[in-house]
Amino acid sequence: MRKGLLPRLAALISSALLASGAGCSIKKLAINKLGDALAESGSSYSSDEDPELIRGALPFSLKLIESLLEQSPRHQGLLTAAAGGFVQYTYAFIQQDADEIEDRDLEAATALRARAKKLHLRALRYALRGLDVAYPGFETALRAEPGSALSRTGVRDVPLLYWTAAAWGSAISLAKDDPELLADLSLVGTILKRALALDESYDSGAIHDFLITYEGGRSAAMGGSEKRAREHFERAIVLSQGKRASPCLSLAESVSIGRQDRAEFEALLNRALAVDPDAVPEWRLANLVMQRRAKWLLGRAGELFVE
Repeated sequence: MRKGLLPRLAALISSALLASGAGCSIKKLAINKLGDALAESGSSYSSDEDPELIRGALPFSLKLIESLLEQSPRHQGLLTAAAGGFVQYTYAFIQQDADEIEDRDLEAATALRARAKKLHLRALRYALRGLDVAYPGFETALRAEPGSALSRTGVRDVPLLYWTAAAWGSAISLAKDDPELLADLSLVGTILKRALALDESYDSGAIHDFLITYEGGRSAAMGGSEKRAREHFERAIVLSQGKRASPCLSLAESVSIGRQDRAEFEALLNRALAVDPDAVPEWRLANLVMQRRAKWLLGRAGELFVE
């Protein structure tokens, strides 16, 4: 968290509480200021070295953001923070837990994945609301004429476009028995391509990272492409200067397993484990989460590959 932000948040919370008995406009101003501060405070989480601490802290922060959105429903910063926060919390903690316990408790893993799907859909609603604030009727237009709707978006919208695609794609990945949701997969690709065209370097290659899975996780018959997945991997590595573990996991899980290339799979995961989590503080938490998954995947290699 930036220096001085905790006192600032305390003051803003006090202002919001005091304003609750004052005029509506003063209350709204205080809430919006608190919303601005919360929306900008994500670095305190992303740079933390203790994933379990963040596991416990994030639900409170997310519920606080939701409570503020009830008072200021069109605050784009809060809507973006809600979308991104729910996606990251769900992937890092709920989905990983489901994967790790599946072998010993299938029923519990299934329940966790059902919960994860709901939370990703909640994130999607916040992301689409954020885009609706900027472009009234955006979601309806997106479903009717995706190209036309997305052509209205600009560079400033890339974070919301990214989290829209991330939330939607993550929900779809957990919805094998939901044909209506599965039918939206092409929209995810369309949104990602628009975001990529607007800002290829967003978050040091995060869009390319997502596209590794999007392209590599679909068969050629479904429009996927191993070649494109590898191209996105190379760009993700270049843009992150090799300091993120996630591109290696994305390629290992979406391409290497499908090809039954155990040597590549293990090389990619070991490369992810070689990343220094402290090299870029704001990526520390994500790298630690990905490295935990890399270790778990290496431990399952014997199950994932037919000798």
